[in-house]
Amino acid sequence: MPVYLSLRRRARRILSVSLFLLVFAAAVCPAASIRGIVSDSTGARVTGASISLLSGGQVVSSAVSGADGSFQITTGTASRFFLIVSATNFRQLQTPDFYAGQLDSLERNIVLEPAWVRDSIIVSATGTPTPGPQTGAAVNVLGPLDIAQSTDLVSTLRLMPGVGVVQTGQRGAQASLFVNGGDSDDNKILVDGVDVGDLGNQFDFGQLSTTAIESAEVNRGPNSNLYGAGAETGVINFTTPHGTTSFPSLIFEGDAGDLRTSREQLELAGAYKKFDYLGEYSWLQSANNIPRDEYHIATSAANLGWQPNGNTLIRATAHYGVNSTGVPNAWAYYYVADSATQKDQNIFLSGSLDNQTTPSFHNSFHYGLTRKREKYAQWAPEGYCIPAGTCGGPGIAPTYTGGNYYGSPIPIVGANGYSAQGPALIDYSWANGAVYPSKNQQVNNRDQYLYRGDYRITPHLMALIGFDYANERGSTPGSTYYSPVTTKNYIYLASVHGDFKNRFYYTLGGSLMHYSLFGTQTPPRAAVSYYILRPSKGTFSGTRILFNYGDSVREPKLADEDESLYAFLQSNGGQSIAQQLHLARLAAPFERSYEGGVEQSLFNEHIVARISYYHNQFRREIEYVGLNLVPQLLPNLTSTQQTQLESFLRANNAYELTLNSEAYRGEGIEANVESGIGRNLFLRGGYTYLDALVQQSFTNNDQALLGPIPTFNGIPVGPYSPLQGGRPFRRPKHTGFFSATYAAGKLNGIFSAAFASRSDDSTFLEGDDINGGNSLLLPNRDLDNGYAKLDLGGNYQWLSWLGVSAQAENLLDNQHIAPIGYLGLPFTVRIGLRIQWGIGSGH
Repeated sequence: MPVYLSLRRRARRILSVSLFLLVFAAAVCPAASIRGIVSDSTGARVTGASISLLSGGQVVSSAVSGADGSFQITTGTASRFFLIVSATNFRQLQTPDFYAGQLDSLERNIVLEPAWVRDSIIVSATGTPTPGPQTGAAVNVLGPLDIAQSTDLVSTLRLMPGVGVVQTGQRGAQASLFVNGGDSDDNKILVDGVDVGDLGNQFDFGQLSTTAIESAEVNRGPNSNLYGAGAETGVINFTTPHGTTSFPSLIFEGDAGDLRTSREQLELAGAYKKFDYLGEYSWLQSANNIPRDEYHIATSAANLGWQPNGNTLIRATAHYGVNSTGVPNAWAYYYVADSATQKDQNIFLSGSLDNQTTPSFHNSFHYGLTRKREKYAQWAPEGYCIPAGTCGGPGIAPTYTGGNYYGSPIPIVGANGYSAQGPALIDYSWANGAVYPSKNQQVNNRDQYLYRGDYRITPHLMALIGFDYANERGSTPGSTYYSPVTTKNYIYLASVHGDFKNRFYYTLGGSLMHYSLFGTQTPPRAAVSYYILRPSKGTFSGTRILFNYGDSVREPKLADEDESLYAFLQSNGGQSIAQQLHLARLAAPFERSYEGGVEQSLFNEHIVARISYYHNQFRREIEYVGLNLVPQLLPNLTSTQQTQLESFLRANNAYELTLNSEAYRGEGIEANVESGIGRNLFLRGGYTYLDALVQQSFTNNDQALLGPIPTFNGIPVGPYSPLQGGRPFRRPKHTGFFSATYAAGKLNGIFSAAFASRSDDSTFLEGDDINGGNSLLLPNRDLDNGYAKLDLGGNYQWLSWLGVSAQAENLLDNQHIAPIGYLGLPFTVRIGLRIQWGIGSGH
């Protein structure tokens, strides 16, 4: 018995000492903990996934997900880490890198993609990172391989269903985006979550370089609930890459091609403990192939991140672009190039603080700064003076009627087979009141403050609240007509996103927003996604139906506001009339959208196909209306008040003013297919049918003021905008795309093709023939050419530090990709080198 008691006392001492040593070791050698759940894109848990924790390229720890998909990894090292996760039938995933201190406890939930197709994590649909199949929104993501071979985003954005990009000229010319029948001003454009559009939502994609653009998330559909006025038909968010390598990585890329085109880019990127950094600079220049169309752009970008601990990230990004381009005008009308230039200076800054306050509560604060300057100058008139010797000169007062400057006497031919014979007026003369050089500027400034807080109420329900404030300033320096505008805009938003048994997903939200220019709006939004058949092995599985609905509005442009009926009365002593008639500023153009469709997976998720029907109704659209029609468009006025208003407008020399008087619809079918062949080849294709119809329009239908509607052989023509019953301009009825990306070992490549049918348009040559008449107007229907644009590019890593690249654009040499009157770039080729110091690319 004494021996037994002695053994018990000895065992207790050993156990006590062991516990003490464990506690001491834990205190002296604290360990970081990374835990999370591995799931697929539907939210179903993935069992048996292998999770490796890497630091400095070495595996420091690993784990396997359990029956509930959970995992936990501990490490005693404070460092920058990333996870590599692999599981049967799923694509191997590498997470973004992160910093973890020795005492940090981090949550990193992992969503795996099918092995053959891509189910991207998206943010624009719900405001929080969400797998695409868990939303009812139409969202696609263009990744680094899609973007890397291009110098701008014009051709790249054509690789989306429902999207049309129109560029009025060659490299550097103005480029506009049309989504599902909407106007080019109906899209909210973001860089790192910050609004970078002009006041009124204008944005020129021709001046945006791909330098320091890692991905583009394109959300097709209204989303004013989350992003305020301007997100009528789409939200496009461009993201900036950040440094990841544990050492400085310096990369130089340079290429050259025909048309005296060259591009050089330098990048420095890396990460050290809590810091990551990236800086890029690029210079692009090209002569294009039209006289006086030279273009150059310099772009600088930076991304700096600091993680004071594993749950907090502070980041700042900056994009600065300066460019200059010739503006030769519509070369195909004149065969004479205007002596004009446009220069742009754009600054986009973003500062953010993200904090995972608790495992369920996440907070995000953003500050955004946008500074945009645009300068246009026409230095002198160009063309042939007709009649000769009557065009005057600098300093000559317009005391007599002289001639003007015209282009060459060439035919103007539309895609619809109709044609007209020039010459066409290109510039007015000094004798007719023109002043050269003629210059104008436009300035758009914005400071934006955003807060987002999301709280996971249950594993199947998340709530989001937010607040936005924006101070916008727009002006046209040197103008005596346009007045500076300052607006202060507020948005309060709330939404919920959840699921029921990982099968039925829903998003419900609304916002209360107040804009200085149009008052208060409360746009709602709802989206659902339901799996009739969950993804599984088999030929036919993964059947999902989806639906989304939303209202959205747009802020009026600066020019629209200045030329509105209300602004005219306020500026010309008509304040009492405005008050008596209860007139106010322009209302916000409005859109209501419905979309429903089905998505189907085939052959063990090797193929995913989606088809949907959308219906967009646009109301309160802004157009220019003749003064004698203005009173008639205000239905609450008595006949006496109408007469009084019209008399006032005539007495003050009004001509056309802006009113919310247009309505049109855009409906159609959108289809796209994705497939992987092996693990290295990825295919995407899509087709969109658009049936757009102008339902109400008074523009160019004001015969009492403007005279009869112009005609061509008895066919009515809308010189500046479509007539009622026509189609909105520059929106093709049929568009499509196809792309194939290949990535294996040392070789990356992409082949892409974009297609479009003919579209309605105008020559915009009203009163511009040699007799001051309309003989150069052509019927609007199908005036612009359809096209097929094919591009091929790739790069090969020849040595560890040296790569070569080549890019061939417009393989079919089709110069009718731009609208009528403008020529697109012909077939071009660029060849380049990539020289790298250090290991990795820094992305």
